[in-house]
Amino acid sequence: MIYVYIVVLAAYFLLLVVSRGEEEKGIFRKMASCILRGQQKHRRSMKGGRHDWKRASYRRQLGEKLKILQPSVAVSKQVREHYLTQYSTLLKVVFWGVVLCLAAWIGARSRPLLIDGSYIGRNPSGAGAIPIELSAQMEGKEEEIFEYIVKERVYTEEEIEALYEQAAERIAGEILGDNKSLEDVRENLNLVTELEGYPFEISWESSSYGLVNTDGTVNNEELTEGQIVTLTAHLCYEQQTWEHQLYVNVNPVIYSEEEMLRRQIMELLHTQAEKTRHEETMKLPESIEDQPIVWREMVEDGSGYLLVLALLAAGVLYWGHDKELDQRLERRKRELLLDYPEVVNKLALYMGAGMTVRGAFFKLGEDYKKQDRQKTRYVYEEIVMICYELQSGRSEAEAYDHFGKRCQVQCYMKLSALLTQNIRKGSYDLLSLLRQEADNAFMERKSLAKKLGEEAGTKLLLPMMMMLCIVMVIIMIPAYFSFM
Repeated sequence: MIYVYIVVLAAYFLLLVVSRGEEEKGIFRKMASCILRGQQKHRRSMKGGRHDWKRASYRRQLGEKLKILQPSVAVSKQVREHYLTQYSTLLKVVFWGVVLCLAAWIGARSRPLLIDGSYIGRNPSGAGAIPIELSAQMEGKEEEIFEYIVKERVYTEEEIEALYEQAAERIAGEILGDNKSLEDVRENLNLVTELEGYPFEISWESSSYGLVNTDGTVNNEELTEGQIVTLTAHLCYEQQTWEHQLYVNVNPVIYSEEEMLRRQIMELLHTQAEKTRHEETMKLPESIEDQPIVWREMVEDGSGYLLVLALLAAGVLYWGHDKELDQRLERRKRELLLDYPEVVNKLALYMGAGMTVRGAFFKLGEDYKKQDRQKTRYVYEEIVMICYELQSGRSEAEAYDHFGKRCQVQCYMKLSALLTQNIRKGSYDLLSLLRQEADNAFMERKSLAKKLGEEAGTKLLLPMMMMLCIVMVIIMIPAYFSFM
């Protein structure tokens, strides 16, 4: 593969030399520009062929797509920039890929296991075996490939004895833990199972497991005086085993004043419990060394957690109230959009029947008031507000303008502007404009209904997935237990 890498890099170097005169910025863009120029020369020499026709058709379709995205830029310039970006990215990826492959090839051969064609290096003892793939070639024979595992080096008897002597000297210091010396052990020991730099596996025995366990735990809480414990370390290597004994002086725990007082109180409690075990009540100790003890029950009070929950609930409700308001505003906006075609249709119908705009609004308001209004309709409430404003003497233009501003929806603002303009400037085709607006509103309502249906389908996706998971569990659990 090294020859492939060299050929590719040589091609890049040659292309770099050839593309020095290109006007593009960047090495890879210069190379891409040089390739494009070469392609253009090749197409001119091969002009008229079938492949040239396909290529021209593809470039024309590409130009049309790019023109839609950037109509202000020339198509030829966009097509060239498209190919420049495409080719420069390709060249960049291939170049760095080859560089990484070459680095990996060099790294794989920088530390060969096969030395001088005849020797294989071993790992030191304890470092593990080495897998290696070897090829054996003999004259007149086919090449044979072997996968072999080179085991780690094994020490000679003299070497391992010397290492054992060194390890035996280090063990005493390695197992101390937080203790100062083995002559005064009060804390847990660190009974290691291996020593760094040595190939031994270490296991432990204790002459008194109740005092010193093989995991290093020291149980000296009940001691009143020091005791000697013999620890035996078994150091194993290959088939050889050595024993090294250590003598540990385990002393009683030195308690602080608070710890000692706590132990005394616990002993008194155990004593009182034994004395009164046949009685209905247990009398607590009254004093220690003439010092009275005042007992108090520690009641587990969960009111603090309830307070936190209450504060969290209040915060959630406070935030939820604002969120509910936003949701109500969104529902109002949606309802206004859904009712818009109906309102415009009724206005056009009443005006077509000979009513004025003012009369049409009064008619809509009266019809709404006569209905059994179990549910408020926002747009008709706004129409009733128009009727009240007109009855109070406000001009029609102001009333319609306020109507659009209160609704805060674009279509109603457009309707109010249309009605206001008709009053201020006059318009003979208001009825036709309203009918056209009614048709447009109907189309928009259909689009909105389609959008709402898609949203409803999306919201149902999560419950459907949950139901699918439940069904899978119902099916798979009996099947699983049937094979148990």
